[in-house]
Formats: sequence, structure tokens, C-alpha cells
Amino acid sequence: MNIAIVSLIILLTLLLLSIPVAATMGVLGIILEKLYSPFPLIRAIGDVAWSENTSFVLFAIPLFILLGQILLKSGIAGDTYKAIDKWLSWLPGGLMHANIMTSALFAATSGSSVATAATIGTLALPQAEKYGYNESLFAGSIAAGGTLGILIPPSINLIVYGFLTNTSIPRLFVAGIIPGIMLAFLFMFMILILCIINPKLGKVKKGISWQERIKTITNLLPILIIFLVVVGSIYAGFATPTESAAMGVIASLIITAIRGNLNLNLLKESIEGTMRSTGMIMLILLAATYLNFILVSLGLTDILQDFIRNLGFSPLNTLLIIIAMYIVLGFFIETLSMMVLTIPIVYPVILNLGFDPIWFGILLILLIEMALITPPVGLNLYVVQGVRGKGSIKEIIIGSVPFVIMMIIMIAVLIMFPEIVLYLPAKFN
Repeated sequence: MNIAIVSLIILLTLLLLSIPVAATMGVLGIILEKLYSPFPLIRAIGDVAWSENTSFVLFAIPLFILLGQILLKSGIAGDTYKAIDKWLSWLPGGLMHANIMTSALFAATSGSSVATAATIGTLALPQAEKYGYNESLFAGSIAAGGTLGILIPPSINLIVYGFLTNTSIPRLFVAGIIPGIMLAFLFMFMILILCIINPKLGKVKKGISWQERIKTITNLLPILIIFLVVVGSIYAGFATPTESAAMGVIASLIITAIRGNLNLNLLKESIEGTMRSTGMIMLILLAATYLNFILVSLGLTDILQDFIRNLGFSPLNTLLIIIAMYIVLGFFIETLSMMVLTIPIVYPVILNLGFDPIWFGILLILLIEMALITPPVGLNLYVVQGVRGKGSIKEIIIGSVPFVIMMIIMIAVLIMFPEIVLYLPAKFN
């Protein structure tokens, strides 16, 4: 296990030095190659990076990011939030229910948790102070709602998981629907209970007539149409995830043009935002691909897999250890990086234990979601705080705790009842 210990020490040292994760993985690969390989494996970096990262599947990532950017810049996301506000703000907790439900709808088109949290945060946070909400729980609901972006299809993280494990992405997408909806309602249930116990946490908007609510239905149509185009085309069998993403971008542009909001400035801002996000994601994937190549070449992945298998634990206990590992790693490592670092090691163990790869993919995404709202590296916490622009991030962390509890409950439910995940994929076959 010497090489494993050295790898861990180098990895933690680089992360503690605040070196960007992509650079950390690349440097770790180079150091391990110099220390342990008798062959100049670094010469393969170009071939490895090119062969693994020119997959047609990965082209869906910038397309889904572009789709989310267009929805935000065109005002479609804002209109959706206003409509959901009219329908749900009568509940105890008021606008916080709109935060969750709008996040769920936006997640069904954007595929990104950070984009969802940033979008809903921009729309909703000004309302918290205006109507006297408890800002801690209100901001926590936005951070938690944003996590739905990687569970409800389409999902960039599910695309990455499918790519790394050679698992059917359409089946992963359909597997995430029921857990995603359940988690959204669990979040809303938690808000409801907290606000019934302490009504001061959230206000109720009164005086909204049914006529006003019905008028807002047209504001929901654009995002529902895009969802049907993106997800419906996949399940109808005439589009791959990448092709459906392209269709979603085209549909969003057509709707934006019909609404009279399509212009060069919107396109410029959307493309710039897409390039920034895609550059970050692809750099992480490139570095992770090279690092995984080094780990496999040095035999480290086999060593770690044998170590886990030889612990002598039952499949359930081994799974619980893996879950605990992901929870701890989620405190310190950015979520996408955590996926690409660990999946090559953990995935073969999961298969050997007899667990379904589709089911584990959804379980893993739930663990990734939890990492997004747990300090010190929870990205959604920083995104919401950045949009908020005042107060302390500790308030958002405290406000996110109830939603972390609901995620833990959801993980337990999926372990006890895996058919929740597997029912729709079975029908999809």
C-alpha cells in the first residue's frame, strides 16, 4: 500500500496548498509516473487525452450549459419563477417552495447544479429581504434546490458517470426522474414542517386569486416545451443525449425569438458563460483521464480494489463504507473532480458486490448533491453567497442543514427500496 499512501499524501498536500483541482490531478499523475514507472508514461498524455475526451457523448456538456445560459439570459427562468410563486406561495414557507419547485423545473433543462443555484438565487434572493423571510433558511433552500440540477434529467454529472462507466445515459436519465421528484417534495416537506413549527421563518402571500394563477400558466409553457423536446426526444428513441441537447438549444432560441428577446448581446453572453463553464469541466476531465491512466498503469486501482474486497465485510457494510468515504471526500474535493477520481476505483468494486450500476449512479449523484451544500468546499454555498453579496456564508450553511438531513433520508430510502430507481429503466427497456 506504499504507493497508495504516497498518492494520498501528495493529493492532500496539493489540495491544502489551494492548487486548482485540475492542476492537482495532473501534477499528481506526473509525480507518480516519475516515482514509480520504469516507462515514460507522460509521453502518452496527448494520445490518452485525445482518445478519451473526443467522445460524441461529452459534446452534450457544452450544449446543456448553453441551454441553461439562454434560459437565464432570455428571462424564461424569471417568468417561470414568478408563475411558480403565484401557485405555491400560499403554503407555510411561501416563496421557499417556489425556490425548490423552480429549481426542479430549471434542473429539467439545464443539467447543472451550479447554474440552477445561481439562476434561482439571482431571481429569489431579493425577495427574501423584501418580504421578511429568515434569510438563512431561504438561502439554504436555494442552495439545496440547486442540487436537483444534477439529479433530474438531463444531468451533466450523469453524462460524466455514464461516460466513465460505459453505462447507458438514457437509462440513467430516466432513473433520476422519480428520485429527483421525491427529493424535491422532501425538501418542500421539510420547509413546511419548519414553518408550521416556527411561522416567522417564512411568510405566506395572501390575496392571489385563481384568475391570477391561471394567467401565469403561459409562463410555464416555454420550460415545459423545452423539457419535452430534450427528454421526450431521448425516450422516444429518435435522439441521443447529445442530439437532444442540440434540439433543446434550438428550441430555446426559437422560443426566445418568438418572445422578442433574441439579440446578439444575449447570444454573446450565453456563449461566453458556456465557454467558461465548459473549459473548467473539460480541463478537469482531461487531467483526471491522465491521472486514471497512470493509476491503472501502476496497478494502484487493482491494489485499492483488492484492499476493499479483502476487508471481509458484507456487500451492505462495504457499500456503507463507500458512502461514508464519499461524504468525507465531499467536505474537501470539488464534486466533479471527486467523481472522476473515485469512479475508476469504486465502480468495479460495486459491480463485484452485485449492485446495479444504474442504481449506484443515482446513489452517487445523491452523495454528490450532498457535497454541494456541505462546507468547506460546497460549491452551491459559495454560489448563493456570491449572489447574495452580504452577511456570512455560515448563515447559508446553517440554513442548508435541514436539507442535508433530507438527503440522508433519501439515500437510506434508495438503499432499502432500490426499485424506486430501477422501475422506470426497466420500463424503458
